[in-house]
Amino acid sequence: MARPSHRIASLLYEIDPGSQVVASGWVRTRRDSKNGFSFIELNDGSCMSNLQIVIDASVPGYEEHIKEAGTGASIEVRGELKESPGSKQRVELHASEFTLLGKADGDTYPLQKKRHSFEYLREIAHLRPRTNTFGAIARVRNCVCRTIHDFFQDRGFLYVHTPIITTSDCEGAGEMFTVTTLDQIASSKGDYSEDFFGKKASLTVSGQLEAEIYACSVGPVYTFSPTFRAENSNTTRHLSEFWMIEPEVPFFELEDNMQLAEEFIKTLVQKCVDECAEDMAFFNERIDNEIMTTLRNILDNDFRRISYTEAVDLLLASGKDWEYPVSWGTNLQAEHERWLTEEHFGQPLIVYDYPRTIKPFYMYCNEDEKTVRAMDVLVPRVGEIIGGSQREHRLDVLEKRLVECGLDAEEYWWYLDLRRFGSVPHSGFGLGLERAILLLTGMQNIRDVIPFPRTPKNAEF
Repeated sequence: MARPSHRIASLLYEIDPGSQVVASGWVRTRRDSKNGFSFIELNDGSCMSNLQIVIDASVPGYEEHIKEAGTGASIEVRGELKESPGSKQRVELHASEFTLLGKADGDTYPLQKKRHSFEYLREIAHLRPRTNTFGAIARVRNCVCRTIHDFFQDRGFLYVHTPIITTSDCEGAGEMFTVTTLDQIASSKGDYSEDFFGKKASLTVSGQLEAEIYACSVGPVYTFSPTFRAENSNTTRHLSEFWMIEPEVPFFELEDNMQLAEEFIKTLVQKCVDECAEDMAFFNERIDNEIMTTLRNILDNDFRRISYTEAVDLLLASGKDWEYPVSWGTNLQAEHERWLTEEHFGQPLIVYDYPRTIKPFYMYCNEDEKTVRAMDVLVPRVGEIIGGSQREHRLDVLEKRLVECGLDAEEYWWYLDLRRFGSVPHSGFGLGLERAILLLTGMQNIRDVIPFPRTPKNAEF
């Protein structure tokens, strides 16, 4: 036992028949023949497909343990890889040694041989990665994360670790989790002088402000870390803990930012289509049969750019009866974004120059004094996937914006210093990793594309 195993993906697609190999994994199914041998479908998470194991009754341990090697059990098998007589896979493994590593009681094992609802699988998040769907999500998520680092590293960006614990609210919305060592009574009075950090501290909603420090010192940077929102939302699009990718680039204006965002999204899509073909085919067949069409649309089209004002005019002229009424000065909702990308233009969009009254303090104010150089990247079937802006680098304008947004300038003294000492135009954006996984997989609930979702009243596992 404890020999290094070959991954099943390698056995199925790379290693030549006739090789002596070791395979380990979890039993998906076992079928016993009356002629004294068994067929086991084995999976180790390295790919969607199972490896068929053929175990003869003469193999040591067969009589003693084969009945215990049911669905969910873990086994190790040594033997010869042979060409498969069936058409479904290239090879199968004929066992010469068989070891039962871990039993799984067939009567109580939560993953029975039937289709389970995603709601049920959230209740057993410690086992759901063993299913086809969640194994595929894990592999796609891994591919995306690797591609994110490659994308920015190949372009000379530095990876910067921004703090999880912060004393500044980047978005100014106040939906932050407080970090405190005080008891509830003390903290409710708002006096944090005796607290661990000596002031009110929270879990971060964004690493952007700190990323700007490094962008204005060492050049292009990106962050990739967990972020947190204490928003009491139970929708299919919101999490309390999620992962954000936030590049920040000095000497970039809004047009440069748009181009970087478009290249970024297309690179993520292309890599997953190329490197996760089996998993993407599964999503297209079992989850959303339009997903590959959607992704091909993203790859084949330039992202059209329209102003927020143009978008509102189109929505008002559409004659649609919107759940959320449209007017200039209000946020675009998912129904508006999807209509623009799916029905009107039929392609991805970048909407820019939003009203300053609905955007955070740090966005560059246009000369019209009504709009800011903000942008949202919208894609079919998801809506907004990236939000970003050119940052306000003029000290006097930024000071006015802090007052306008009801924020205390003293709490942002260091942020203002960046505008005092060698300020430059700079831009950046944020991509929620889980929103990207929704786009790539066709999954409908964001709780199903993160391993352990954190939502109101739910912090299990």
